[in-house]
Amino acid sequence: MNAGPVLDIRDLSVAYRTPGGDVKAVSNVSLALQPGEIVGLVGESGSGKSTLAYGACRLLRAPAVITGGSVRYQGRRTSGPADILQMGQEDLRKLRWREIAIVFQSAMNALNPVLNVRDQILDGIHAHLRISRAEAEAKVESLLDLVGIPRSRLRAYPHELSGGMRQRIMIAMALAADPEIVIMDEPTTALDVVVQRDILGQILELKEGLGFAILFITHDLSLLLELADRIAVMYAGQLMELGTSAEIQHEPAHPYTTGLLNSFPSLHGPRRELAGIPGTPPDLRRPPPGCPFLPRCTFGTDACKEVDMQLVHVETSPDLAHVTACPFVLPGGEPAGPAATRKQAADTPALREGSSA
Repeated sequence: MNAGPVLDIRDLSVAYRTPGGDVKAVSNVSLALQPGEIVGLVGESGSGKSTLAYGACRLLRAPAVITGGSVRYQGRRTSGPADILQMGQEDLRKLRWREIAIVFQSAMNALNPVLNVRDQILDGIHAHLRISRAEAEAKVESLLDLVGIPRSRLRAYPHELSGGMRQRIMIAMALAADPEIVIMDEPTTALDVVVQRDILGQILELKEGLGFAILFITHDLSLLLELADRIAVMYAGQLMELGTSAEIQHEPAHPYTTGLLNSFPSLHGPRRELAGIPGTPPDLRRPPPGCPFLPRCTFGTDACKEVDMQLVHVETSPDLAHVTACPFVLPGGEPAGPAATRKQAADTPALREGSSA
């Protein structure tokens, strides 16, 4: 069994070429996914979450350009790690859906409107598995059983299904070739909370039974706190913090993570006032120097303009894998680092350039 990560993203950078200059959508992001693990990727819209995932699978089209980094995949069916960014088209075709599958964000747009459920799932099976028609038909039926859809819906077309059913069909298609990794790009967006919870429970049950790893992309941090083993927080195309769900929930080290946590109500404990994050994300055609979150940060100092955004260990955390891009603030808002840095953080007024009231 492979002891290393099944997917290892190293220093991946992606830009969108525009007449006004390159938009640096992803900048030097590194993230590893272990076999059977659920890693959550969270951040505001436009933070680069989907671009990171699609770039890792070579699914981006012009004007997107991968400008640096490597993406290594190693699963049970591979003899050794392979760099996805160096693969030819034939190798990529064999990798997608067979090794790495994706549940796209909009099930209505992702499904073919002129093919029924049976034919859409069969298409993926025949593209990657060498099995007979009868075996493929039986597999389609078993996949519908797995995701809780009656077999009578096999002849239905996407417009005849509810939003929750369409999303389950996308999950069934993703699992058709027994992949090692399933990337889920906001799979419960636009669904009501009851259907959302049902689908999330089903995802966990399928993951436990089939053993695949999940990269779960969402803007809803509260959802990941219940679902993910580890959470990566993205902002302006960069990783802000990475840690276990418990560390992110109880010991958030980056001010942006704290802002996300304060943006949704808690169901337990004392009542508290919700606090949104002021301001807007920066223009990635002309990113600000240092920390991109500085104009919106209540802890911002002049020193933040010089930070190199390297992920460093959170001083108060016993887990060396709990890392943050902010070397100046500890969980709870306490200053971090050497005495000189702490004094500077305490004496310099907060910078709120570009923020709203």
